[in-house]
Amino acid sequence: MVPKKADAAERTFDRRLVLTAALAGFATSACGALQRGQALAVPAPAPAAVAATPPPPPPNPLEKSLLVGFCGAPGAKALGRMTGDLTEASRALRRQIETFPAGRPITPVVELIATTVHRSPGEDGMFRSRCADSTVRDYLDAARAMKGLLLLNIQPGRADFLPEVQAYERWLTEPDVGVALDPEWAVEPGVIPGKKFGRTTGTELDGVARYLGGLADAHRLPAKVMVYHQVAASVVRDEALLQQHKGVSVVKVVDGIGSAAAKKATWQTLMKTMPAHVRPGFKLFFDEDTRRGADLMTPADVLALNPTPAYVVYE
Repeated sequence: MVPKKADAAERTFDRRLVLTAALAGFATSACGALQRGQALAVPAPAPAAVAATPPPPPPNPLEKSLLVGFCGAPGAKALGRMTGDLTEASRALRRQIETFPAGRPITPVVELIATTVHRSPGEDGMFRSRCADSTVRDYLDAARAMKGLLLLNIQPGRADFLPEVQAYERWLTEPDVGVALDPEWAVEPGVIPGKKFGRTTGTELDGVARYLGGLADAHRLPAKVMVYHQVAASVVRDEALLQQHKGVSVVKVVDGIGSAAAKKATWQTLMKTMPAHVRPGFKLFFDEDTRRGADLMTPADVLALNPTPAYVVYE
């Protein structure tokens, strides 16, 4: 590796650590118990009939429109603008969407940091906490008010991605809820989050994609949107092992930080390893990208990237 690039990556990591240092943990809340229905009278046998062909699932939102979103979490302004008054945050997202060139439909996205990494181990030693169902409901309501999508962002700490995603199955059976995996916060046993970048593998990502595809098939859902964020090449290894699965649309979001030139360089590097079936995405940072007087990339700048991003998210 070139030493200057390594130094830049470390500075990027140091800046990102500051954003999560003060984030408070969320308490896990249990879902309500199912209610038992009343017994029904058994009808008389009817002549056998040919089963009707089930209708096709609803269309994949990524095939019809560009996704544009804000990320955030309750009480954590440093982690994105989708926080505080969600009605006002949604208005801000709509205003941002209006800055994109006309001619292509846009679907708003609310990316909630649902599983949040911490520097303390917590009761189970996994260095992460999960948000309450009431929080997911609030953010889903905000997404639906805009006729958009909710993505549950997972920062797993020492936990594995699949069980963290499965913890939200009650919500993932909804037609407009997907996931966003953040592997820079997926650390190995013995590592404290924040000391160095975490990582994942194509095999682990594939396990999540297979699970989501099963949910989509079982519940006749639109294709599940599965995002994975990547800030550096080391964060996702053996990416080619992420296979295509029916009922899942995968997006790789490049999280490069800094000037437009630096972000484009990261984009070009990370696009080289993206599997052919995965769509590209791009992340912009209102504060970090402009900290040294640089201009934030405009929507036109972002959409001029090659390949064209399918999802643009702001923090």
